[in-house]
Amino acid sequence: MTEEHTDSKSQETPDSGAEPVTEAENASPETFTLTRAQMERMEAAAKELEQLKDQFVRQAAEYDNYRKRTAREKESLWQDAKADTILKFLPVYDNLARAAAVEGDDENPHKQGLIKIFQQSQEILKSAGVTEIDAQGQTFDPEKHNAVNHIDDEQYGENVVSQVFQPGFMMNGKVIRHAVVQVAN
Repeated sequence: MTEEHTDSKSQETPDSGAEPVTEAENASPETFTLTRAQMERMEAAAKELEQLKDQFVRQAAEYDNYRKRTAREKESLWQDAKADTILKFLPVYDNLARAAAVEGDDENPHKQGLIKIFQQSQEILKSAGVTEIDAQGQTFDPEKHNAVNHIDDEQYGENVVSQVFQPGFMMNGKVIRHAVVQVAN
């Protein structure tokens, strides 16, 4: 008598078209049971995770605001230092302007050199973002002008700058020196 040993997997042939069944496919899904204490710990952990996530988001936003604020402060300090430096050179600019405006021998090489130096100083101020405040004939603006004299003149309108004694300057929309002016009427 011969004993035949048969294996269910070995009976299927590759030709039959059926794929072998594995043990994992035969097993049912695992089920877990949790106690109330375990559920409460999981809920507490989820709540703590949410709080930590919120704290992280807040700190990231706070750091971003800090970074932006310090960048603005740094730029402001740079602009203030630049304005202070330019302000110290403005008396030299004024003297060059007065010397270049003197009537006289325009063919004199010294005067021509002086005019070129004055033009060069104008270009330097322009490249630094400094602009002269246009005051002559404008309405008096205490934000830009410093009135040192007042005259009655029917030729000008009410509160109009009739004469500029010293030009004012602005840099990046900020007055670094007020124009010294005379105001009519």
